[in-house]
Amino acid sequence: MPQRSPSHNAPALPAALLLALALLSGAGRAQGGAPGALATARAIRGFGCAGHPGTRLPLRGNSLLDDAAARWARGVSLSSALEGSGYRADQTAALHVSGTTSLGSALTRSLCEPLLDRANQDLGSVRAGRDTWLIIAAPFAPPSARDGAGIAYQVLRLVNIARATPRVCGRTPFRAAPALRLDTTLTEAALGHALDMLRYGYFEHTGHDGSSPSARVAASGYRYQLVGENIAEGPQTPQEVVQGWIDSPGHCQNIMNPRFTDMGLAFAANSSGRPRIEWVQEFAAPR
Repeated sequence: MPQRSPSHNAPALPAALLLALALLSGAGRAQGGAPGALATARAIRGFGCAGHPGTRLPLRGNSLLDDAAARWARGVSLSSALEGSGYRADQTAALHVSGTTSLGSALTRSLCEPLLDRANQDLGSVRAGRDTWLIIAAPFAPPSARDGAGIAYQVLRLVNIARATPRVCGRTPFRAAPALRLDTTLTEAALGHALDMLRYGYFEHTGHDGSSPSARVAASGYRYQLVGENIAEGPQTPQEVVQGWIDSPGHCQNIMNPRFTDMGLAFAANSSGRPRIEWVQEFAAPR
């Protein structure tokens, strides 16, 4: 969870934004956290900064991030403060504003990019004396395991859309390929490997017991003549994981391989500790 620090001087704030921030400075504590911090961040996010347009997607005040900011202000490391608060973040950016520095100017200078990042949806803050500690974050919000079947079909649809169009994977050109079918035995093999990676804390095609993708597919009961496997760690939506695979030459080649006829797809996410989600996609052609 990296903490971002200033990398350039603050540009002059536009007059309209200065007026908005001046009006907000007296708004008081409309929500939890440092007085005016959320409103100021929202104004910058909506107006834009450093020559970049704003976004209409608002920031939400979050009490767990308020608690994390308070812990950080007491000298706890940012990562420990987040863990202690119970907030599970996919990414974070944080800022400590000291003394007489304007909060609006400090945010524009140091957190412009994170403020405009639509993935960052939550904000927490605390004020002590003349200092303010502020954290913005993208929540870790993986799909539910009970939606696994629906997610698998979404991935299948996106993969078949990709296969329907000729493309170049790295330097290898592929013609359009026939649509894949979703296979329950391949999905079983995929789920077993996703859970294994999550449980034992690794990210590899070789299982913790030394198993290979083909061995896991065979163990599921699928009689194959050809097997391939894609894995991913981190994406939280079908769109993200498929796009990541398409953008990677080797994974893209598996997706576009016309010899594959069947696909299995599964994911596994943890519910505590450092956020982790593992995805496994099995490809095969039967004997």
